[in-house]
Order: sequence, then C-alpha cells, then structure tokens
Amino acid sequence: MKKKILIVDDEPDILEFISYNLKKQGREVFTANNGELGLQSALNNKPDLIISDILMPVMNGIVMCRKMREKIELSETPFIFLSATNDDYQVLSAMDAGATHYVSKPISILALLNMVKELLNEPLHN
Repeated sequence: MKKKILIVDDEPDILEFISYNLKKQGREVFTANNGELGLQSALNNKPDLIISDILMPVMNGIVMCRKMREKIELSETPFIFLSATNDDYQVLSAMDAGATHYVSKPISILALLNMVKELLNEPLHN
C-alpha cells in the first residue's frame, strides 16, 4: 500500500518539486497551499506523514500543526516543518506545536527523502 504524504506550502514550485520526488518513490501525494486547506486535506486523507511550511496565508503552519495535534487521528502523524525562517523563537514554536522535525530551506531533496523514509520506518538504502 502506498504511503500517503501531505505537503502544505504556499509556493507552487516547492509543492511541485517535492511532490514529483515523492511520487517517483511511489508515494501518494496530496498538496495544499495554506494551513486551512492543509488541515482539511489531512482530516480527509489521513496522511502517513505531513511536510509543511510555516509562513502561509489564511492559517500558518504552526496553528495548523496545533489543530492537527488536537485531532486524535492526526495526533501521532509525523510532521516535518520545512521553512526558510530560521530564528530560534520560530523553531521553538514549531516544535512546541507538535512537529517531529524542523528543517531550514534550502534542503537537499536527498536529505528530505531520507528523513521521510526514516519517519515512515523504511530502510534508508534503495
């Protein structure tokens, strides 16, 4: 069964690039371009992993993550923040919201794919 991954980011290029690489690995990918749509997609699709930006319109990633963690069906879902913001307060807020990992952009796609495999408890070598 394909692992389902939700990517939430307001930059279309990021969504497309990460989606393409995850689909190449045989993943089922869902995308949303703001936190509100991301929360709705997570509730509808029950992803195995969530990758999200922080700074987005409508609802930011930290608020979205907190709301997801309040839902029993999403409370344990691995959650990676992928953000260009690197200030300590933002990182602490992200982790406090319930994130599993916080990664600063730019990240190598190989490093991200390995992190995804690790969080899904899959072997790192292909």
